[in-house]
Amino acid sequence: MSISVAFVDDHPILLEGLVSLYSSKKDLRIAAQGQNAIDALKIVEEYRPEILVIDLNMPGDAVSAIELILKNYTSTKVVVFTATSNIETAIQVLNLGVCGYVLKGSTAQDLYDAIRIVYGGSTFITPGLATKVIMSMKAAELRRKAQLQKRLSAREEQIVNYLMLGKTNREIASMLDISEKTVKHYMTLLMQKLDARNRVEVVLAAQKLHAANEGHPTPPSTSLM
Repeated sequence: MSISVAFVDDHPILLEGLVSLYSSKKDLRIAAQGQNAIDALKIVEEYRPEILVIDLNMPGDAVSAIELILKNYTSTKVVVFTATSNIETAIQVLNLGVCGYVLKGSTAQDLYDAIRIVYGGSTFITPGLATKVIMSMKAAELRRKAQLQKRLSAREEQIVNYLMLGKTNREIASMLDISEKTVKHYMTLLMQKLDARNRVEVVLAAQKLHAANEGHPTPPSTSLM
């Protein structure tokens, strides 16, 4: 049984070469070809190829087209075939659901292997790029986990808010109806969590954390005197 494949690329000679080359493969059937993002959407809607091989650098918004295809036509799997070796771009489309990312410096066999592997349910990334993508994704996950670990509990948020108002431990304890010893315990936890050495640094670190989590600018610091 042959795999139906569609190619979309805005370079006519390259597109013609791809179609000619892979037409000779007995296990592949060329369903259609196009030259821009709109063509890609029309091809998938009309022909429903099992594999769509698409470039990123061409007329129209290729990334948006890919997102729409993967969302609305789940029977079609996408292999990106591009000169774009930017790690962020690769991760962006892989997160959308792209199963193959092949650089144009690869061999014809590499692209053929990618089509077969993606059709089989696995992911293919050009080997040299794959290592960089994996390392970048791992680093992002570590940053995410570190950020989560720094998130403040509801009680810690309350204490930080009172610190911003310049309240003492005794005043905070009274307002929260807890012991001053408990407030000191939370202060120790806050300094450890936020890598702060004193009350001022706790407030500054908490402000930066809020800005990072919510995307808001860091508010000016409040005097603690």
